[in-house]
Amino acid sequence: MTLPAPPPRFPASPVTESYARLTEVFPSLRVDEIAAGGALPRDGGWVGAADLAAGGPGLDTFLGWDEAQILRDYGRQGRPDVVASFALHRYAWPACLLVTLPWFLHRRVPRVPVADVAFQRVLGRMAVRIGSFACLPGDPAAGHPDARVVPDEEALRGEVRAAVAEHLGPVLEGFAPRMRRGRRALWGMATDEIVEGLWYVSHLLGEERRAMAELELLLPGATGPYVGAAGFRDLTGPDGAALATRDRASCCLHYTLRPDDTCVTCPRTCDADRVGKLTAAV
Repeated sequence: MTLPAPPPRFPASPVTESYARLTEVFPSLRVDEIAAGGALPRDGGWVGAADLAAGGPGLDTFLGWDEAQILRDYGRQGRPDVVASFALHRYAWPACLLVTLPWFLHRRVPRVPVADVAFQRVLGRMAVRIGSFACLPGDPAAGHPDARVVPDEEALRGEVRAAVAEHLGPVLEGFAPRMRRGRRALWGMATDEIVEGLWYVSHLLGEERRAMAELELLLPGATGPYVGAAGFRDLTGPDGAALATRDRASCCLHYTLRPDDTCVTCPRTCDADRVGKLTAAV
């Protein structure tokens, strides 16, 4: 008698390997996966993404950390909108990687609604419950009970855009009253966090140019609710080498604290200064 084949076995989740690789190259950020039905950490400096989206006491406490950090590091009080902008960046940058890195490394796109994510900023840790995920037909994980198989790469890119928007949309709403920015500017910030987070980590992975090409396809412009494109371009260094840069779709407001020290991707930074900053960094 022929016995039926055993069901396929899967790892802890289809994105475990991606998150482990993230911590391997960037030890300052670790992702802890919580089993389905398990509780997210709440004490010891953890904040739920849902609390940030609610815009109440949890967000007040989160902003208080940035307010104190700005005063300590810059010796001056930051405007409330500057404090909120710093805080949003410090959350959104790692949060976007929960979606973009598994897509980049393994072509798997998890859905991470705010109810399923928590953040511990001091320790550089995120906790997440992984439920459904999208993948391509040829993926070995396509038979996973939580898989949603999509037909091609463009459909998978659509899943990335949708998953990040599902997570960041409520968070942007929670932050909005604290910031002097309209909806378009807030989604410009989301565009920048998607691009610059994966761009940075891809450099650590030794795959910067591939990530740049992938991000150009992911965010070519006119992909609402996002504002702007990945927008990479090359500058020429003193030795003739190509130096990658881009123009941010939003401003981080760092110039309000140090007017003479703009970010390398800030539209306020001219190309000559960018070359100088990039060359010094190398």
